[in-house]
Amino acid sequence: MNQEYGHEDGPEDEAEATRRDAGEAESSRASRGWWDRNADEYQSEHGAFLGDDRFVWGPEGLDEAEAGLLGPASALKGMDVLEIGAGAAQCSRWLAAQGARPVALDLSHRQLQHALRISGGDVPAVRLVEADAGALPFLDGSFDLACSAYGAVPFVADPVRVFREVRRVLRPGGRWVFSVTHPIRWAFPDEPGPEGLSVAASYFDRTPYVEQDERGNAVYVEHHRTIGDRVRDVVAGGFRLVDLVEPEWPAWNNQEWGGWSPLRGNLIPGTAIFVCERAD
Repeated sequence: MNQEYGHEDGPEDEAEATRRDAGEAESSRASRGWWDRNADEYQSEHGAFLGDDRFVWGPEGLDEAEAGLLGPASALKGMDVLEIGAGAAQCSRWLAAQGARPVALDLSHRQLQHALRISGGDVPAVRLVEADAGALPFLDGSFDLACSAYGAVPFVADPVRVFREVRRVLRPGGRWVFSVTHPIRWAFPDEPGPEGLSVAASYFDRTPYVEQDERGNAVYVEHHRTIGDRVRDVVAGGFRLVDLVEPEWPAWNNQEWGGWSPLRGNLIPGTAIFVCERAD
């Protein structure tokens, strides 16, 4: 399956891939460990595409500067923004350049070390916080906006808990925008070529994808939700769904990234972006 934005074969090649239940604690532990082990390779391989201060929503290359899903860039000045699953804080760095006051939160210590590396030793324009998305270490109503580009949401066993935490730290009317692998991709093999174009599994099978070591401990976990599930989770988390964006594959993008490729991108969606607002 390996649906994650950027999750490709690496140090866990020898891990056993399976579909089985995985709870909140196991999923969180696996995500932290996987990213701490793989952050160096990820940033080395994909850093040029992501840029140091670019806000990209997914492998298609949809750029927030053009999409404006958080609102007009000119309106971001002075806003308190929380990025969840920030990685090396590339998106937060773009937000800072627009005059926002971003906080980049990630579960992985090593990813946040890369955020410091990119800052080049200067005083960071972005506040970095290491924490779990399901237990945000902020006061109620601390932020105007929250965002996540493939961060946290696909990898948690209880997305509603995360959404309720995001709602708690947002001010009234605050916007929450997040991108995930498009749920339809779970029905197809995670291959960039023609073999990835034939349905091979049930879209309705919510059993998590797990990679586990020889002792049966999860080293990577991803959770599948259908489009309907995601919409219901958004509502249960205290939000209104304003828009659902399915980026088309652009002509300029000829990269293959895991299961994403021009071939597949021109035929089936690869990313779903949920634009939500806090329901007050």
